[in-house]
Amino acid sequence: MKKQRWKKLKLQKIEPHQLTDRLLLINLYLTQALTLIIGIIWILFQKRNPLELLSLLQGWEFVMYGLGLAALMLVADFLLSAVMPENSMDDGGINHMLFRKRPIWHIVCIAAVVSICEELLFRGAIQHSFGPYWTSIIFALIHFRYLNHWLPTGWVFVSSYGLGYIYEQSGTLWAPILCHFVIDLISGLAIRFRREK
Repeated sequence: MKKQRWKKLKLQKIEPHQLTDRLLLINLYLTQALTLIIGIIWILFQKRNPLELLSLLQGWEFVMYGLGLAALMLVADFLLSAVMPENSMDDGGINHMLFRKRPIWHIVCIAAVVSICEELLFRGAIQHSFGPYWTSIIFALIHFRYLNHWLPTGWVFVSSYGLGYIYEQSGTLWAPILCHFVIDLISGLAIRFRREK
């Protein structure tokens, strides 16, 4: 009888319009928890201490790296959005669904959770093993909702490479975490306060 239950289970692709707000948030937080767990396990297998990766170095140089790259990427994103057709940067409406009606405090929370979890895995663990180039390829592939369009896929790759660069230059994971946080926060707030056409 148990075998029949397993045969009935099927993985199905869910289109964005099929997601409820609750399901979207559950999916977001579960994937980030999984990302964090995989990152911590990977770092431990590398015989490194995840807490040491998150310790602050002397000085605030990492803030310049993080905010500088964030500003550069936001300006480039704005210019791309102004020049390219709107559907070329389409993610299937996920970001709009995630941020459009979200309270500001929750947008801040989402940006913080995503930036810490993803940077710990990608810059803290994967980049240590494979370097920034292959890490950026993996990062772009993980953001599969952009894979239907070459421009956002390329943009995710370039962004990831930039995050890897400032991690190596600053020597602390807080530089890419700060950059990632600022980009997600400003992008989320822009969606939240954008006027509907």
